[in-house]
Formats: sequence, C-alpha cells, structure tokens
Amino acid sequence: MSSPISTAVTHTALDGKGILITDAAMKQLARLCAEQDGDQLLRVGVRSGGCSGMSYTMDFVSAAEINDDDEVYEYTAPDGASFKVASDPKSLLYIYGMQLDFSTDLIGGGFNFTNPNATQTCGCGSSFAV
Repeated sequence: MSSPISTAVTHTALDGKGILITDAAMKQLARLCAEQDGDQLLRVGVRSGGCSGMSYTMDFVSAAEINDDDEVYEYTAPDGASFKVASDPKSLLYIYGMQLDFSTDLIGGGFNFTNPNATQTCGCGSSFAV
C-alpha cells in the first residue's frame, strides 16, 4: 500500500493544479532549475519498469522538447524563484494528486514520491503499481 500524504506544507502550481510539492522540494527544485542553462523545464512522469511495474522519472528538458499535449505548470518557491514542471497526459493519469518531497537524510535522502494512486510501492521509493 502507498504511504499517506504527509501533513507538510505543500504548494500547487499557480493555476491550483499540478503535483503537490513540499517546501523542502520547492527550495531544492528552484535551486536546481536556476542552475540549468537556458529555457529548461523539469519533466516529471512515469514509465514501465522498476520493482513494482512503474517507475517515476524526473529530467530537465529544453522548452523545445515540450509536446503540444503536455501539461505545463508554473510554481513559485517561497523565496520568489519560479520554475515550470511539464508532464505528459499518460503520466498525469498515474501521478495526479502525487506529493513530491525532498529530504537531506543520509539514508533515504533525495526526492521522495507519495502517490495516492499507488496500490503498491517499492522500498526504493521510485517505483509503484496501480
């Protein structure tokens, strides 16, 4: 079973949609996006594979790689930095309502996904089943 969504403060995109992103993840994403060259967006999605059947993907892509049917969400971090997150329609079916968090723990640190749509998750936290 999936973990319940934590009670951490979360942010949605400026239009009130998109994935939920915690303060910690917002700060980390804003920093990473600022380090990218040019007009880069964060692409979040899923693909077949992983321990549980589906795995999460996160990559920086150029704006030219965004497809017409992709959803693009703009987020503004607490410090005022903004960044965009893109996702394809098929992935959105699996990650709708997902929360993205970030941890600096030595073990299990990094980005963590909490997906209310997942019926099973892997111990690594990067794969799931629906």
